[in-house]
Amino acid sequence: MNPSSFKSRGGVARIFKAFRYSMQGMQHAFTHEAAFRQELLLLVPSVAVLAFVEIARLEKLFLVALAVVVLAVEILNSAIEAVVDRISEEPHPLSGRAKDLGSAAVFLVLSLYVVCWLTLVVAPLAVGWLT
Repeated sequence: MNPSSFKSRGGVARIFKAFRYSMQGMQHAFTHEAAFRQELLLLVPSVAVLAFVEIARLEKLFLVALAVVVLAVEILNSAIEAVVDRISEEPHPLSGRAKDLGSAAVFLVLSLYVVCWLTLVVAPLAVGWLT
């Protein structure tokens, strides 16, 4: 197979193909990745709550953007796992390290989301309830 056959020819057709591949990736993430679905179950309601909370629009935008980052990092982690499994499903220290590093990235960004959500949404509500 000629590697140049994978090269894009550019133009508007390339944009449409890239969009189609991106949507296929989203579909694969939703269909095949339980962690992606679980994060959606956490993130969608937490983002929806922002419509009813009185915080600055910029803070809301930040939390929505961070939720998207969580999903993007989860997709990248799933891609790492797929590539590692494609190479070999036999246990290997480097395979384990790659998967653990991807998982750690998801953990860090998800932890950041939770801390930011608690700080920007819950803390002001708690102060309001206590005063």
